[in-house]
Amino acid sequence: MTVGIIGSGAMGSGIAQVIATAGHQVYLLDQNSKALDRAEQSIKNGLEKLATKGKITAEKAAEISSRITFTEQHQNFGSCSLILEAVVEDLEVKQNLFREIEMLVSEECVLATNTSSLSIASIAAACQHPERFIGIHFFNPAPIMQLVEIIPAVQTREGLAEEMKQLVQSWGKVPVVVKDTPGFIVNRVARPFYGEAIRLLEEGIADAATIDWAMTELGGFRMGPFTLMDFIGHDVNYRVTESVFASFFYDPRYKPSFTQKRLFEAGYYGRKSGRGFYTYGEGAQLPEPVRDEELGQYILNRILTMLVNEAVDALALRVATKEDLELAMTKGVNYPKGLLAWADELGLAHVLETLDGLYAEYHEDRYRASPLLRKMVKSNQTFFQHEQA
Repeated sequence: MTVGIIGSGAMGSGIAQVIATAGHQVYLLDQNSKALDRAEQSIKNGLEKLATKGKITAEKAAEISSRITFTEQHQNFGSCSLILEAVVEDLEVKQNLFREIEMLVSEECVLATNTSSLSIASIAAACQHPERFIGIHFFNPAPIMQLVEIIPAVQTREGLAEEMKQLVQSWGKVPVVVKDTPGFIVNRVARPFYGEAIRLLEEGIADAATIDWAMTELGGFRMGPFTLMDFIGHDVNYRVTESVFASFFYDPRYKPSFTQKRLFEAGYYGRKSGRGFYTYGEGAQLPEPVRDEELGQYILNRILTMLVNEAVDALALRVATKEDLELAMTKGVNYPKGLLAWADELGLAHVLETLDGLYAEYHEDRYRASPLLRKMVKSNQTFFQHEQA
């Protein structure tokens, strides 16, 4: 099988490495020769690092490299069975790209986008044969992150999602099938991890260090929300929040914060710029948290409840199966547990009581409980356990 990748940035080059490692020939296309040179060096460095750690042999690294052709020309795309683009997140750019590519590939060639925030249906609409179009969304860095979201558009032919799921599995990844809705699974369900943490900060309930401490030490998350936002970069994280908010017709559950917007406007993107919620660089010291167990449990319970509610609502709207929702959050963003299983553990009645308490206090629609959660509490159901006594 031969695969064409368009865009040689971090995502494109990472995906190329994954596919070449799985034994396929890859053409990595970029019309910027310097970007191609950087991609070639980046892949070479990545494979050398794996060889140094003993995860692959030096011969294997050379073999993988030999399967990737770096090119500025489209002419090789006629032999490809799959074309996957990883270019800038701009609808018009992607639509124009696929109008051009469709003229160069065979009728059987599958066309795919790695978009994290745009409608798959809207990109597919630019194609003469949208039935062969699909979303295949990797997470950065692609060689390391296990999750891949497979997103069929309303135009996608029956069976293509399952074919792509099996293909992605053969690449050693964990695929989940998702409905074409804003944010898919991960970028939708994870929003309260950031949004509710910022709300707690803005209200003066706790500082960033204390909220991060509560979520890591008491909740078992690998990174606290403020550390993670600084790591991702506010230029990325804020824009995704803004995009999801607009795409959901300004549903208040996804409302961005002025606190993060101001950091974004100031160019305080986090680690990459030396300053975000925290200050980085030589001699910088991270603030100490207030290790108050009662306060920490309140923080954890409030953010976790919001996350659970988002996962329940995604299930209610059939964005994905409950199994795929759990896989997405554990493999995509490394949550310590799947949110639906966590809901069973907390007790659905407790989750609903917390949400209703927040709604009574704030009278804001962001705290409305999912109708499915309310229904399940009423009928004494759980997601994975047997019915409660």
